[in-house]
Amino acid sequence: MEIQETTPISISVANRRLVKRLLLITVAMFGFGFAMVPIYDVLCAITGLNGKTGGRVAAVESSAVDEARTITVEFIASLNVGAPWEFTPQVNRMQVHPGQYYQTHYLARNLTGHALVGQAIPSVAPGLAAQHFQKIECFCFTRQIFQPEEGREMPVVFRIDPNLPPDVHTVTLSYTFFRVDDAGG
Repeated sequence: MEIQETTPISISVANRRLVKRLLLITVAMFGFGFAMVPIYDVLCAITGLNGKTGGRVAAVESSAVDEARTITVEFIASLNVGAPWEFTPQVNRMQVHPGQYYQTHYLARNLTGHALVGQAIPSVAPGLAAQHFQKIECFCFTRQIFQPEEGREMPVVFRIDPNLPPDVHTVTLSYTFFRVDDAGG
């Protein structure tokens, strides 16, 4: 077996080629990660996955209340990791009739000694129900400014569209509360 000697020039060329490839891979990975957010939003809009409700409902067409049908709405609150808040739903579940308007509250408290800004991101499960869950008023539409140690009730006014498929008996409304770092604190 013969051992080939490599010259410093061939190692240097190989190293440059490797560095160029690694840089190209790094740029491609960054570009892919950057493109994932709009791709994910489009995928969610097409498939109804992730329970995105599509934001504020400006005008909800009036329809009859279906009193023969009862849907259980569950309320969940979670915090972004390390968030300096208390955040809970006022009630954990509610029995509702499709077409009727309901109001509930989430309770939030700033646990720090300085002002904070928070934003809630909603999610509805099952994903199929997201397009039938209509929020008329919601604290999630705007950022919430909390003074030091301030707590408050934050309202959600909603209704379930009577066109919700009949095999859906439970709908879960979940909010994750994030700290937004433009509070100056």
